[in-house]
Amino acid sequence: MADQTTIDGSVVSHNRRATKRMSHRLLWFLDHWVQVFSLLFGVGLVLPFLAPVFMRLGWAGPANLIYTIYSTLCHQMAQRSFFLFGPQPMYNIAQLPLPMSSDEVANLWILRAFIGNADLGWKVAWSDRMVYMFGAVWLSGVAFGLLRHRGDVRPLRLHWFGLLLVPMIVDGGTHLLSDTSGGLLGGFRYSNQWLAALTSDALPTWFYVGDAIGSFNSWMRLLSGLTFGVGVVWLTFPYMDRFVREAVLELRTKLESATP
Repeated sequence: MADQTTIDGSVVSHNRRATKRMSHRLLWFLDHWVQVFSLLFGVGLVLPFLAPVFMRLGWAGPANLIYTIYSTLCHQMAQRSFFLFGPQPMYNIAQLPLPMSSDEVANLWILRAFIGNADLGWKVAWSDRMVYMFGAVWLSGVAFGLLRHRGDVRPLRLHWFGLLLVPMIVDGGTHLLSDTSGGLLGGFRYSNQWLAALTSDALPTWFYVGDAIGSFNSWMRLLSGLTFGVGVVWLTFPYMDRFVREAVLELRTKLESATP
C-alpha cells in the first residue's frame, strides 16, 4: 500500500512538472508572439521568390509545388507578376510569348499557367500586389514589435482604417470591372486613356498602357498594397497584443499561486 502511494505521488509530481513546463513554454510564446509571427510570416513571404530560384537551378519539382500552393492565394497572372533572372522585372502581355484570343477565360488561365522560360526569366509565385500587400503586413508587424516595447500602441481608428482601404477598393474594383467588361487587353485599366486625357498625354505611353513596373497600374498596386497592409496591422495588432498581455498576466498569476 505504501509503495502504491509512493507511485501515485510520483505520477502526480511528474504531471505537475510537465504542466509547469508547458505553461512556461506557453508564456514564452505569448511574450514573443510578434516575433514568432514575423518569423513564420517572413518564411511565407520568401517562398514565392524561391520558385524562380529553383527553376533557375533546374529544380522543377520544388518550384512547381510552390507555384501550386500559392496559386490558391493569388491569380498569378504573368503580366502582373515579377520575373527573376530575365532582362526585365515585369512584362506587358504583348511582350509575352503567349497566344491571346477573344476567350478571356482561356487568356486568364494561359497567363496564370505561364511561369517563364530561360529567355524571359522565371515568375515569382504570386503577383506584385500580393508582394506589396503581404510585404507591408510583415514590415508593419516588425515595426509594431519594436514599438510595443516602448509603450502601448493605440489601434487605428476605424475611419482611418477605412480611408487606408480606399486605394485597394478603387484599384482592385476598377481592375475587376475593366477585365470583365473590356478584357485583359481592351479594358479601360489596360490603356488608361482616361488618365492620358486627364494629363494631356504629358507622360510616356508606357506609363499609361499595361501593367509593367513603373506604369500607372504598377504604382497603384504598390500604393494599394502598402496602405492595405499597414491598415490591417495597425488596426488588429494592438487589440491582439492587449488580449495576449491579459492572458499572460492571468497565467503568471495562476503559476505563482500554484508554486509551493
